[in-house]
Parts: sequence; C-alpha cells; structure tokens
Amino acid sequence: MNILIFICLFLGYLFIKIKKNVHILQQNFYNENNRYLKWGIKNSFKVFNFFDILLCFINLYNLKYNIHYLEWINMTYLLLLYYQMTRKIKVKIPLKITNRVKRIFITLIIFYILPLFIWFDDKYLLYFVYSVLICGNYFLVFLANIFNIPIEKGIFYYYKKKTIRKLKTCNDMVVIGITGSYGKTSSKNILYEVLSTKYKVVMTPKNYNTLYGLMITINNIDKFTDVFIAEMGAFKLGSINKLCKLVHPRHGIITNIGMAHLETFHTRENIQKGKFELAESLPNNGVIVLNMDDQYQVSYHIKNDINVIWIGIDNNLADVSASDIIVTENGSCFKVNFKDEDTEYIFETRLLGNHNIYNILSAIALGKYMGIKINELQIGIKRVRSIPHRLEIKKVNDLIIIDDSYNSNPVGAKNALDVLKMMRGVKIIITPGMIELGNVEDECNKNFGKYISKIADYVILIGKKKTKAIYEGLIEKNYNREKIFIINDIQEAFRIVNGIMGKKYILLENDLPDIFNEN
Repeated sequence: MNILIFICLFLGYLFIKIKKNVHILQQNFYNENNRYLKWGIKNSFKVFNFFDILLCFINLYNLKYNIHYLEWINMTYLLLLYYQMTRKIKVKIPLKITNRVKRIFITLIIFYILPLFIWFDDKYLLYFVYSVLICGNYFLVFLANIFNIPIEKGIFYYYKKKTIRKLKTCNDMVVIGITGSYGKTSSKNILYEVLSTKYKVVMTPKNYNTLYGLMITINNIDKFTDVFIAEMGAFKLGSINKLCKLVHPRHGIITNIGMAHLETFHTRENIQKGKFELAESLPNNGVIVLNMDDQYQVSYHIKNDINVIWIGIDNNLADVSASDIIVTENGSCFKVNFKDEDTEYIFETRLLGNHNIYNILSAIALGKYMGIKINELQIGIKRVRSIPHRLEIKKVNDLIIIDDSYNSNPVGAKNALDVLKMMRGVKIIITPGMIELGNVEDECNKNFGKYISKIADYVILIGKKKTKAIYEGLIEKNYNREKIFIINDIQEAFRIVNGIMGKKYILLENDLPDIFNEN
C-alpha cells in the first residue's frame, strides 16, 4: 500500500518537474547550438535543486537503515515538494504542447517505467532509484531529446519533400525574403499591407522564421497566391542560405545589421555575412532593398549581380528617403522622396520609431518596384497596425504604455528610448536589460543605462544580477539613486508606478523568457 502511495506522490511531483524542464528545453530551441546545456551550466543551482538532493539522501538513509517512520517522512516530503512546485509556478510564456513535446513526454514516460520491470527485493531501493531519477530529470529530458533526433529528422524530411512539391505547383508565385537583426516581423507585416492592395499575398505568421515555420506556411498556400513573404531568422552562418535554398526568393529586404544573437554568430562581421546570404541567394533579375543609413549594409560588397534599392532618412543619396518626421502618441507622419522624382508625398502611420520608418520605406520601395501606385501605397501604410509588444501603444486609465517588450537589442532599445523622449509627461522605463549579446552584453547594457539617464525620470530594473551593468551606467552619469528601483516582479513595478504623480509614459523594454528569471 505504501508503495502505491509513494508512486502516486512521485508521479505527481515528477509531472511538474518534467513539464518545467521540457519548458526550458523548448525555450532553448530544443538544445540548438547546445543552448539547453549552456543554460544548465549557467543555472546549476536550478538544475541541482537542493530539495531534490535532500530527497535522495532521505531515501539513501532509509535504504541503509530501513527505518519505517522515514518512509512516511519521505512521502510527506514528496507531498510538500509537489505543493511547493504547483504553488510557485508562474510563467510568462506557457509550454506549447506541440507534437514534438508529446513525443518527448512519451520517451520520458518510457524512461521512468523501465525501472518497474526490474525486480527490487527491497522497496526502499525502489524509492532511492526513483528519487535519483527525480534529481536527474533535467538530464533525462536532454537524453529524451537526443533519442528523438532520428524521429524528428524523419518528420522534417517528410515535410521538406512535401514543401518542395507544393512550391513546384506555384511557379508564378513571387517569393520575397526578409531578414535582419531586428524588425523582420514589423517589416513583413508592413510589406504585406502594401502588396495586398494589388496582389494576393501570404506571409509567414507571427515569428515563423525557421525552416519548420516556412514549411508549415507553404503547405497551406493555394496555387492562386501571387506573393509569398518569408521572414527569415538566423542564429549562425549558413542559416539564411538553408532557408533560401528551400524557397528561392526573387526579392529581399535586409532591415538592419545589429548585434542580436552575437553569442552564436560570435562576431558582428559574421552577422553581416549571415544577413547578406539573402542578397547573394537572389537571381540576377532580383531586387534587394538595403538601408543606406546602416554602415554594415553600405560597407558590404555583394558577390552577385543584383539590383539594389537604397532607403534612408534625410539621406539625399538614397533612392527612397523620408524627411520631416512628426511623432505623437497616436503615430507618425512624414514625407517620402523618390530620387528620380521632384514630388514629395505625405505618409501617415500608427507606428512609432525611426526603425519603423525604415521598414515602411522598404515596403514603399519594393511596392513601387512591383507596380503599386502612390495612393495605394499611402492606403497600405495607413492601415498597418502595431505588432504586439513592438512599440505598441496601450492606454490604461491615466497610464500610456509603450510596450516594446519583445526581444530587445542595443539599436532597438535606443529607438524605443528616442520615442519615449518625444512624449510630454513623466517618463518611466521598466526593463530587465538585454541578453544574448555574448561578451559585449555588459558593455551594451551599461551604455543602455547611460542613455536611459538622459531620458527617463524614473527607472525600474527587473532582476538585480541581470541589470547590474545598467545600474552602473546610470550611476556613472550621476543619475538620482532615489529614482532607481530594483525588483524581481513586473507586478511590483506597476505598484511603484501607481505611486508616481503626473501624466505617465511607461516604456516596457524587453521581457525576458522564464529561463532568465532570477527568483
């Protein structure tokens, strides 16, 4: 009877542990580039949970001395652990129960069932074995992922062949690739609205910018589609090449070359080469839209012969440029100039920030090249909506929130602060800082802090360790310490905000995934 009670308690606690570690695996892209293992090394105190280790010692002691009451202590302890874990769970991005996750769960169930087929003369030995399996759950999740690699590869090649067959039925469809260190999703959505004024357009949804994302989208395309817009993400050299070999884009846009994913690209030059893989995959009759205000785009020598359309802000040398930009909390208004024309055209948008003006210019440039009239371009730009968590304006009672909480980077963060600077009221920033910037992460966060000091009236930092460099940057610029708050919970941040008087503009800059939580 006691064994049954133990197994029930064990299974309850184990389910919570498995769910937690599979969630970590998913947020680390199923250990792509050993991200899951690297996370484990950095967070060993979370991998080797003290309470799980103590459970092993309780069962080891019980195994040696067979003390009956320790068996009940063991089961009571398991119950308390289960209660603590279920009470504590609070996640920003929930685990997505995909087919891949289901396969990992099934593999783990097999791992945990196997010891039951071994005959244990001593039930305390069974207790000890399972307490060790609980303690090592992080590694078993890693092992389950490894075991499933052949299955995942088989599924991948099946869908890849299906995608290639589907693309052969869409010979007349124009594929446009969009890549860059940031702004890909915004640029894609803007281009979609512009091209939809004339063509039947399909784009990759949300941030489906991997091979899987492209294949899922393509397999749902019908043969009457005129244009397919493919967002292309990359973590290392060669990633964009793989995507281009699958979809064969005719035209492309490179939004910006920044320092996102520097940890996996290693150098900014590698990021530059990686993004230009799109341009160098285009056919000779293709067009690439580039930003003349980005030195890393201007300085790169493209190795193939393609047409280039340059965009810029207040840049007379650009083929398409913007000037006289006016920004309010309701959106932006600006003039667009074409190098080969004398007329200036007024464009209005709900979007904020210069980086969005660049994205709009890219869409205008490519849209005009593809035969869309100016008045249709203006209509398309006007109906573009903000993307959730990318400089999205939210009005809550007397608060105006500028939500820029999606995947911050040095240039994007500066752009967001520039938007905050234009607002008339009490300026507050809430941020946990920037991540995945390799060995320049602290330097970038320190510079971020210095720039914040020029703009924000109050600073709320989420997580003491992660925001240490930001704090140092603020102090170096003699920022008022009494206006800096360091906390661990975003809810507490809004309690602080409520105590500040005046019309408040709050910039939410970045929202780290759960794997970066400090508490």
